[in-house]
Amino acid sequence: MPCNPEFLKDVPLFTLLDDDERAVLAAQVDLQTFAARQRIYQRGDTSGRGYIVVSGKVRVTTVDEDHQEVLVEEPGAGDFFGFASMLDRLPHQTDAMTSEETVCVEVDGNDILVLIQQKPHAGLDLLTATARQVHAAHELVRGRSARNSNEVIEGETTFGERIADAVARFGGSWTFIIIFGVILVIYSAINVGLGKSAWDPYPFILLNLFLSMLAAIQAPVIMMSQNRKDQKDRVRGELDFDVNRRAESEIQALAEKLHVLGHQIGDVQDLIRRESKHQESYRP
Repeated sequence: MPCNPEFLKDVPLFTLLDDDERAVLAAQVDLQTFAARQRIYQRGDTSGRGYIVVSGKVRVTTVDEDHQEVLVEEPGAGDFFGFASMLDRLPHQTDAMTSEETVCVEVDGNDILVLIQQKPHAGLDLLTATARQVHAAHELVRGRSARNSNEVIEGETTFGERIADAVARFGGSWTFIIIFGVILVIYSAINVGLGKSAWDPYPFILLNLFLSMLAAIQAPVIMMSQNRKDQKDRVRGELDFDVNRRAESEIQALAEKLHVLGHQIGDVQDLIRRESKHQESYRP
């Protein structure tokens, strides 16, 4: 179906075209109408066409390494999709399906070539719009990338925090308790054995001073390590929330697909019933 040049006025990519150039482009591109939940293209499709949404809404999705469907974008009126594969002349890396009845302008590489010949500045607009899509995809990947909470924390750890962790690990171990207990016993035994010539006679005031100083230093160091542990727990909680949110989205998408499948099965059953009645009416 030929495209009306007026449809192209609201497309940001073609706003710089004058009426004559818009008419030339409109004579080459096609206007396609898709029903609700109709697939426009799928991954691996080599049709080499891009689409501009005139009305309606489209879901552009892909599948990640966990074999989960990922929503890349939801282009609406004036937005475009599929242009990267069209320009690279490579198979589509995403699936495109309408969310409702949608009208799209179908564009191929030759149409873009004519566009650039007629309006060279439109090539820059096309590159700008494509760059925005690339940046959006990068943000999507950055937001969805699986992160290890320990690696996230360790990557931001300072030298002082590493020392605090080491002190906390050693101070909370049986090794420290045994070594410290042996030192206390030896220290006390030597001073008791020396009697009046001991450098720290009973009740071991110097030893108490050392222990107080050690406790005064050790306590805030252990608190620093505990704060880092709380930070790790907070990062783990945020990552768990992201995973749960993705799982909820996948469950909702699965429920929606099952609902659509149920409607389609019902339509097939109705069609079978009508065909059966039609055949029975022609029986002698």
